[in-house]
Amino acid sequence: MYTAKPLPEVNLPPLRVVGKPLRRVDALGKTTGALVYAGDFSMPNMLHAKVFRSTQASARIRRLDVSRARALEGVVCVLTADDLPDAKLVTDMPGQTGQKQRKGSDAPVLAADRVRFAGEPIALVAAETLEQAERALELIEVEYEPLPGVFDPLEAMKPGAPVVYEPDNIVARWKIRKGDVEAGFAVADEIVENTFRVPFVDHAYLEPEAGVAWVDGRGVINIRVCTQVVEHFRSIARAVGVPHNKIHVQGTMLGGGFGGKEDITVEIFLALLAKHTRRPVKLVYTREESIQAHSKRHPFIITHRTGVKRNGRITAAEITMVSDAGAYPYLSPYVLLYATIASTGPYRVDNLKVDSVSVATNNPFTSAFRGFGAAQAAVAYEQQMDEIAKRLGLDRLEVRRVNYLKTGDRNTTGQVIRSAAWLEETATRVLEALGEKSEPPNEHVRIGQGFASYWQSYGRITWFHDTSRAWVGLELDGSAVIRCGVPDLGAGQVNSLCQITAEVLGVPLEEITIYSTDSALTPLAGTSTATRQLYMSGNAVYMAASNVRRVLLDRASKYFEEEPENLDLADGKVFVKSDPENALPLAELAGMCAADGLPLSNLALFRAPFTAKLDPENLRGDVFPDFTFGAHGVEVAVDTETGEVTLLKSVACHDVGRAINRAAVVGQIQGGSAQGIGYALMEEVQVKEGIIQTPSLSEYLIPTALDLPITQAFVLESGTGMGPFGAKGIGEPSLTPAAPAVANAVADALGVRIHSLPLTPEKVLAAVRGASEPESGEN
Repeated sequence: MYTAKPLPEVNLPPLRVVGKPLRRVDALGKTTGALVYAGDFSMPNMLHAKVFRSTQASARIRRLDVSRARALEGVVCVLTADDLPDAKLVTDMPGQTGQKQRKGSDAPVLAADRVRFAGEPIALVAAETLEQAERALELIEVEYEPLPGVFDPLEAMKPGAPVVYEPDNIVARWKIRKGDVEAGFAVADEIVENTFRVPFVDHAYLEPEAGVAWVDGRGVINIRVCTQVVEHFRSIARAVGVPHNKIHVQGTMLGGGFGGKEDITVEIFLALLAKHTRRPVKLVYTREESIQAHSKRHPFIITHRTGVKRNGRITAAEITMVSDAGAYPYLSPYVLLYATIASTGPYRVDNLKVDSVSVATNNPFTSAFRGFGAAQAAVAYEQQMDEIAKRLGLDRLEVRRVNYLKTGDRNTTGQVIRSAAWLEETATRVLEALGEKSEPPNEHVRIGQGFASYWQSYGRITWFHDTSRAWVGLELDGSAVIRCGVPDLGAGQVNSLCQITAEVLGVPLEEITIYSTDSALTPLAGTSTATRQLYMSGNAVYMAASNVRRVLLDRASKYFEEEPENLDLADGKVFVKSDPENALPLAELAGMCAADGLPLSNLALFRAPFTAKLDPENLRGDVFPDFTFGAHGVEVAVDTETGEVTLLKSVACHDVGRAINRAAVVGQIQGGSAQGIGYALMEEVQVKEGIIQTPSLSEYLIPTALDLPITQAFVLESGTGMGPFGAKGIGEPSLTPAAPAVANAVADALGVRIHSLPLTPEKVLAAVRGASEPESGEN
């Protein structure tokens, strides 16, 4: 049995609104079905759009004939690459990563003479009805000349391999060199080496990609779309050939994103069709088209070679990583960067060598996915830690304990860990909650327990000059308004901003209105990615609200004849702290300020810390603003006759710094754990010669409520985060340790390690029989 380690003493100031599990501002609309998502919008005189896509993974387009489609009754517009000279989408951010721009690596909006993956867009259709648009796709004629393709990243690196785009298939490389690796291995008592593999994974969000676009009387192309990035209006304008101010992106509440709506999806097609037809156009992907068309989580091959002393202390580590970028780079260099830095896990490694590479193939393109490289890294490093413990005959926690990073230590790149690193505290709580193993129901079932610790950054890379803006204003009736461009993925981003404002200004939550996700009318807040919005936009809102608060308290000090520090705001009133009955409604105070010409609103800009660019040959320095730490544990029952793995218990513990809305934090932890468990047990986009073999949710399996126990969530608050009130990010970190925890539990049950995800019944049975593991995609 494990006993939870006592938490360090933390004295967090009491708060009235922040930290409470209050009903979210979007809860009523979502629970009643009244909330309008992107696919729900319709307009008069609206056309319906479809995309004609390649069926080939690598081919030259010999002939493309759209004449019959254009002649079909009801078809208003058919666009091909001939109609879009030089229309390309930038899929990388050259000049910031130290990586050079790859020739031909920008994705064409529509393929002209060459297709590089199955599903690549070739033509767009807009018709009076959806049925006519679908019929038009059937009338498009295309002839391909098949070209040699490459579908394995290891093969793609070999001399003579088909080149996806010139000059070779290497998309990005990163390296870390720290200490003396050879000397570290020389003093090791044991050297443990393992290779781990993770597959393509689909985001499988509830809401497929959708949107509506129209051109207004000013000539502005308006796009109402589900997106994680309203700032894409700039890239869209460039590709469409209009000034930036002629693209207006209006985001909607999202039915999930997980990184899949970080890249441009339907918005560019909508903009082009609206521009050419001058009519409203609607495009909604089917589930099958969504799986075929959008990015996937990167498959990785990760090898760990670790030198350790008999007590488990790591003396040296050599790690190699290979990721499959698919047909275009998109965010592969950055995912690889995150994975490289996270590669050692939350452990001190003084002698380290990491070599990572991302490789182009003719597979579906890969990009952002919740966890962003850190999730793949965790699958490898946490299984490696269990294998080290097994080799040494030591307790799994003890091996981790002697290596855990602590506050003040330096990580893989030499960055000092400044916030709380509650690794042992979170791990012991998880293990204590798991308790003793359950009794197996029969002789064919084996019970196993496993856990995983992790670390993960929140906030974007510090050399991105990241910023976020927010506007907060107090109305004359005492209500408040927030304007901020933050997209809400369903994780409660906008609600957090409302609770922060309520705390600072003393305005009841139900009297706060927020306007968000509008590229023209809300201050730009950056992407809802990298677990950055609470940190970035939360701080921007906190700054703006605090500036309004100062105005209010300065004016109130004259009314009460008290110093501002003796006053407070709460429950729609300003009052004297020592005499709360001596109060004034905020509406009256707002009137006084307005009469005196004092500002009742503020536009704030929050700037993240900035450091210089990194050297790809040796990553050093402060790469991220801060890190979240935690652990996940599970108990599984493995049926050795059927290979079925059943989750019996799931426990998660994370230090979130400060919970803004405790119910939302628990929801994120439980949702992230479910997604991570699916990653471990069943989720895989199977690809054969570049063609997806799991084209719908009938073949691509995700966990349901019947597959999972409710994750017991422990929320710890160190108050040491860089977000408002000491908050840390939890959106992505909640997923990261779940999959390796399951993998370790299955290995504990079987006594043998399965080195590739997902842990399907076929792989489990092969392990039981002592056979080799089936290759990915052969389950």
